[in-house]
Amino acid sequence: MTLYGEKVPSADDRPTVKVTAVSWPDVEPEPVVAPNAGGPGKPGRSRRGRLLLAGGIVAAVLAAGTGLGTYAYAGDVPRGTTVLGAELGGRSRAEAARALHAELERRAAALNAPITVTVGGKSAELKPADIGLAIDVDATVAAAAAAEAHPVSRLVGSRTVEPVVTVDTARLEAALRKAMGDQGREMTMPAIIYTGTTPKPVYPKPALTVDATGAAHAVKAGWLAGAPVAVPLVEKWPATTREEVDRLVAELARPAVAAPVTLTTDGGSVTIPPAAVARGLRFSADDTGRLTPRIDVKRLRTALGDQLAKLEVAPKDAGLTISGGKPKVVPGRAGRQVDATALGRDLLAVLPKADGRTVTAELKPAEPELTEAKLAELGIKEGVSTFTTRFPGGLSSPRSQNIVQAAKDVDGAIVRPGETFSLNGHTGERGYDQGYKDAPTIVNGKLVPGVGGGVSQFTTTLFNASYYAGLEDVEHKPHSFYFSRYPAVIESTIYWPQLDFKFRNNTPYGVLIDTSYTASTITVSMWSTKIYDSVKTEYGPRRNITQPKTVYLDPGPDCISAAGSVGFAQDAYRVIKKDGKVVKREKFSWRYDPEPRFICAKPPA
Repeated sequence: MTLYGEKVPSADDRPTVKVTAVSWPDVEPEPVVAPNAGGPGKPGRSRRGRLLLAGGIVAAVLAAGTGLGTYAYAGDVPRGTTVLGAELGGRSRAEAARALHAELERRAAALNAPITVTVGGKSAELKPADIGLAIDVDATVAAAAAAEAHPVSRLVGSRTVEPVVTVDTARLEAALRKAMGDQGREMTMPAIIYTGTTPKPVYPKPALTVDATGAAHAVKAGWLAGAPVAVPLVEKWPATTREEVDRLVAELARPAVAAPVTLTTDGGSVTIPPAAVARGLRFSADDTGRLTPRIDVKRLRTALGDQLAKLEVAPKDAGLTISGGKPKVVPGRAGRQVDATALGRDLLAVLPKADGRTVTAELKPAEPELTEAKLAELGIKEGVSTFTTRFPGGLSSPRSQNIVQAAKDVDGAIVRPGETFSLNGHTGERGYDQGYKDAPTIVNGKLVPGVGGGVSQFTTTLFNASYYAGLEDVEHKPHSFYFSRYPAVIESTIYWPQLDFKFRNNTPYGVLIDTSYTASTITVSMWSTKIYDSVKTEYGPRRNITQPKTVYLDPGPDCISAAGSVGFAQDAYRVIKKDGKVVKREKFSWRYDPEPRFICAKPPA
């Protein structure tokens, strides 16, 4: 076939078509005349005839370009499309993927090079593989295939498609938090707690941390550009504001304990006094800091004691006790109780009211949550760990009594497979009403009297028992100062409600927590099915040792002296063996501040 004298090759993949330019002369408009009417000196031709002529030329060009269209639309990816400089246009998806893989191989050295990231005022180098940085080839090819391209652009145009980059946001955030170091701060969650029947607000404070989403975008862009990345620290506020905490105190927490509530059932009535309301009304913050009130019916029942027991029979879970060095089953029983869900809902509705403080409840059959059959399936049959710490002062001291009270609260607790045990969640608030007493506690870097002081020693003992059982550490915080009665690094403090200790039962068997005490020791043992040969600790050397300073305090009944201790940093490694091989090696690190030597006296002149 020929077009304007040029021969068009029929089998050439990339034909070259030359079209002779057509120019239209500038002429004055002509009067309308009959078809084919001639004018002076020339044959007649109408405007419609000229349009038909132009249309014919275009049609001819399009007809000649049939092979051209086939060429332009060849392959899944529009011609002229590149990714990272690799030409993917005119290829099938499989061919484009191979071409992109080849380009990534060529750039491997650059793409695998560490990225310099500055978090706040500190810099660190992150390896792309450690944070899951990668190019999703299939997704990138799909994006290239979907690129918009006009027919003419497919012939002579070009377009660049950005690669689809993926990153493991959890690993990236963990790496950035590590790089952040002590520049950041944890979020203070809002709370409302009762001291007796007086509600006290805990106001929210923002975390100073990295914006995970923004950081992910910046790191992906910097990785491709081979440029350093700056990640700023941002404030992250809890969802509940200070004003909302005050509103909850005024509209619910305070009126809730202003008067008793009458609970009526078909078996009789009981009066719920304000002190019991304070025990049962909880204000819990979720992970976002959203504070929500709820009724903890279990705690409410405990606070009512014998009063509610006159109306209902509580179901009793099957349990275990250690007798003769072996776990022994304690049978459970069914009961008849107020519907907990309905009671919580209805009681919460009347607590803000000054009048009409009456709740009607229905008694329903209640089965124990843990039956003997379910207990037998948990495989709790042998001791897997035990840990003991010593305390001074004998059982008569308030501090020792707090330790023993916490041990009694936890004794016999069963943690099922996959469950997370929370010490704060198990004991609740440790106040005077719960049997705890005033004893020295650390607040703002010095010892002051505080209710529940000493419970940190039980926390440390429990932490070590779970640690040497090989259970998963979820949340713990070592003390600010080092105390020689605790193992360095492998210890934990606790403070209601901000600081908690949590571990997860990451085994296929149940775990029984057994506690015991003497006049000078507290012991926690874990019973389950043994799955590890051994769990041991290897210590690194102490480093960055700092000496304490001497601080003179105003003498008085609230002043507590302290001998002081050095500060230092240290690493501890939990080494877990199974079948004669190390299956897990975990690093625990902590830096202790030097504890000042506090002297309750005026400084010497």
